[in-house]
Amino acid sequence: MTSTPPRRHGILHPLAARLFPPEADGAESPHGVLPPLLIALTFVSGVVDAVSYLGLGHVFVANMTGNVVFLGFALAGDRSLSAPDSLLAVGAFLAGAAAAGRLRRTTEAPRMFAPLVAVQTVLVGGALALTALGAGPPGVIALLALGMGLQNAVVHRLAVPDLTTTVVTRALTGLAADPWGPGPLRRLVTVVALLLGAFTGGVLTLRHGALWALALAVGLLGCVALAPRWDGTGRRP
Repeated sequence: MTSTPPRRHGILHPLAARLFPPEADGAESPHGVLPPLLIALTFVSGVVDAVSYLGLGHVFVANMTGNVVFLGFALAGDRSLSAPDSLLAVGAFLAGAAAAGRLRRTTEAPRMFAPLVAVQTVLVGGALALTALGAGPPGVIALLALGMGLQNAVVHRLAVPDLTTTVVTRALTGLAADPWGPGPLRRLVTVVALLLGAFTGGVLTLRHGALWALALAVGLLGCVALAPRWDGTGRRP
């Protein structure tokens, strides 16, 4: 007697199938519903970087490449940039990545995903609370960068092709250099997601204040943390 495959509800599986089509033999992608969730995290990365750059003194909390470059500019004498803030962001980011790295030694990456995104949600919620209380940039920068370090560590461990959630230089290179197919499609979606996140975060920060942008990030992260429970098969991602 053959078993009937479980029904799958919602939009996560169809979106995942668009990004990772089934193999020629009908085998599905091993990444499950993770791909669309990683796209959502890419959007969040754009939002929080808009908050940090536009509202916290020209510093990134997700794009560490930019911070390293900004640190060099600040040390060269650019007074519009803060070397201490850039160092704080890099240090907090590394602390978050190191914490997640310790967990990954004994826990499978897919099982880490939802819990670590939940912790990131709490950290961004803390940054939202500090902003509402009128706290200075250092505390907000530290919490946001710490959360992004957690996010990048688990994404690095998952190693889903083309979906890094923060870096698009390689995605743009592959998009231009490789023939069209599922890979370039994923890279294009990644670039667009980061662009839209930065645009949305920038509009909210410039016109309404960082509170609204951070509230959006908290809401999206909460949805991503809970999304595996909405998988119609009842399985983890």
